[in-house]
Amino acid sequence: MEILPKKPSTKGPEEMFTGDVWFDVVYAGQEPSRMRANVVRFAPCARTARHTHALGQTLHVTEDIGLVQSRGAEIVAMRPATPSTPPPGEWHWHGAAPDHFMTHSAMRESTGGDSPRPSAGEHVTDDEYRCRQT
Repeated sequence: MEILPKKPSTKGPEEMFTGDVWFDVVYAGQEPSRMRANVVRFAPCARTARHTHALGQTLHVTEDIGLVQSRGAEIVAMRPATPSTPPPGEWHWHGAAPDHFMTHSAMRESTGGDSPRPSAGEHVTDDEYRCRQT
């Protein structure tokens, strides 16, 4: 068994996130593994840009309330212990509610090779974020 040292938390890059987002890499598989797992912490109103994952993603909220939306669908609240699973290729975004911090585990597999990252799209505007909540 190998006990790995904890790496420093990383600030979410502006091209992928709106607001204050930090993540910790929990697992970054080495071939033949294609698994990636991060713990992601969102400040209130912080969110991802729209994006897809070639093989899908599982989001597991561990603290507070999050929001998730697939393109063209309603915004849905995510709560602790209720996983959300955007399927492969589905454009979606996720983040914190306007009045809560939110922490989730984000797990995905890559297709292998040099590109384990999701496909990035446009940012969710403040108006889209605020006016479409249910």
